Amino acid sequence: KKTYKLFINGAFPRSESGRSYPIYRKGSKVLLAQPAQASRKDLRDAVCAAREARSKWQSATAYNRSQILYRIAEMMEGRRLQFVEEIMAQASLTKSVAEKEVSEAIDLWVWYAGWCDKVGQISGANNPINGPFYNFTSPEPVGVVGVFAESDSSLLGLVRAMAPALAGG
Repeated sequence: KKTYKLFINGAFPRSESGRSYPIYRKGSKVLLAQPAQASRKDLRDAVCAAREARSKWQSATAYNRSQILYRIAEMMEGRRLQFVEEIMAQASLTKSVAEKEVSEAIDLWVWYAGWCDKVGQISGANNPINGPFYNFTSPEPVGVVGVFAESDSSLLGLVRAMAPALAGG
């Protein structure tokens, strides 16, 4: 079976430690994949790459961010069958349940794509103060974030963790 590499700074390096771990079909000993097990150095490299990319992402307009998130949804829709098969193999779910999970993940990408330009309107405010000046609150990106995806539903958990952070900038 294929050993998957990491994805850091637009490249696919092997883990610095060279380690990987097996993923089996749920409830059996059938090997599905061998993803790379990242080390602390790999995490540090990923954070440094994210810090370098942060200025480009935070300067992107809300419209541009929404286009990117919507494109992710389109790409998932184009590879729907692959995602369904992977979820069925990994989680031992029926085809209808796996299709529902993929559909929900695609819908979430589209939903957050629609929220990109609304986050500032909802979170920002004109704060009432006593004086001859204005006080505004506007949300701004402050740095790199790490997210943890829930493990119950692998694809949906990943989308639920990543999409809000990407939509917010």
